[in-house]
Amino acid sequence: MADYTIIADVSNYIVKTLREKMCPEPIPSPNNIEISSPASQDVDYIVGLYLYEIKEEGQIAQPPLISRGSVQLQKPPRPYSLYYMVFINGSSQMGLKAPDIQKIIGRIAQIVNDNNSVRPSQLQPWLDAEEPPITLSQAKISLEEKVRVWQAISKPYQISLFYKAAPVFLSSEVVIEPPRVAEATFGVKIKNGEGRS
Repeated sequence: MADYTIIADVSNYIVKTLREKMCPEPIPSPNNIEISSPASQDVDYIVGLYLYEIKEEGQIAQPPLISRGSVQLQKPPRPYSLYYMVFINGSSQMGLKAPDIQKIIGRIAQIVNDNNSVRPSQLQPWLDAEEPPITLSQAKISLEEKVRVWQAISKPYQISLFYKAAPVFLSSEVVIEPPRVAEATFGVKIKNGEGRS
């Protein structure tokens, strides 16, 4: 089961993929793509990835405990959805014009569409159990909701892309050792129906 770093690992995967596919065209350097918030000041990158919401999902049925090894039980992982905004940094010193921004946004959308799934074992190679892939899909939110995300960080709305990454399973550290059997009682049934223990 994925460890707590899985949230950061998903963010790093998205940025790594964008850096590999967008440089040197239309973005000159991998350093121009960062995990950041639009609220950050005095930063000179072009494309930012902003994780703006983490939501626990309750639709996936889970057993109360799962076996870990032969004698231990563990609380099951909890599924989460991660909500991202990919934006163009308005304070960048690159002097981008509207056509440049539209080209960059189009390329980002193309790259995410073509690389919209990653297995947790690719992000955390030590995982011993196969988990479902984490899928990147366009977040189904309205323009008003997008504007509210920008307003929450006191910035005017600008064209940006919104994605949902799910399911992201986060493991539990709670491990339970069931009590050992201290005493056992056995019975013997005889053919005529009388029992003796």
